[in-house]
Amino acid sequence: MLKFTPSRVTCRARNGFAITETPVTCLRSLDVVTPAPGDLRTLPRGSRMEAMSVHDDPEPPLRHLRVHREHGHTVLEFHGEIDILAAVEIIPYLDSATARPEPLIVIDLRPVEFFDCSGLRLLYRARRRVLAQGGRLHLLCTHELTLRVLKATGLTRLLPPSASLEEALARPEATSGTL
Repeated sequence: MLKFTPSRVTCRARNGFAITETPVTCLRSLDVVTPAPGDLRTLPRGSRMEAMSVHDDPEPPLRHLRVHREHGHTVLEFHGEIDILAAVEIIPYLDSATARPEPLIVIDLRPVEFFDCSGLRLLYRARRRVLAQGGRLHLLCTHELTLRVLKATGLTRLLPPSASLEEALARPEATSGTL
C-alpha cells in the first residue's frame, strides 16, 4: 500500500515499510510514483510486490547503520555485528553527525547482535566529539551481552544506556570525565 500525504510517502510491502519524501520505485512493476500534495493511492488488492526500493539519497543503504531523525535528535541505529569492518563503515556518518555545533545524538544499539572493542571505540569517539561541541549524547541498549561489555569497561557510568528513546531523552546528557 502506498499512502501519500503532503510531506511523506508511507510504503508497505509484505513485512516492511519505509517513509520518504522522494519518488518511490516499486521494483516488481517498475512503476515510479511521484506523490502530489494530498494524493492518496493504494495498489490494487491482490497485487504482490516482491521488492521495494525507497531512496532518500543516491547512496546505497548501509549494512550496519541507519540514520534518521526523531524528536529533534539524530539517531544512529547500529545493526548486526559491530566489529572493525562495521566501524569503518560507520565512522564517516558518526563524524558527520557529531561535527555540528551542539549536536543532539542518540546511538541505538538495540538491533546489534555482536559488539566488540571496535564498537566501544565508536561510542567513546561519539561521546568525546559530542561533548567537545557542547551537544547531548544518549545511548539505547537492551541486548544483555552488549550491556555486559559496556558495564565491564565502565562506559555505562559515562554513557548510561536506556531501553527506549523516551527514557533516554528524559535523562540528562552524557557526563564528562574519563574511563
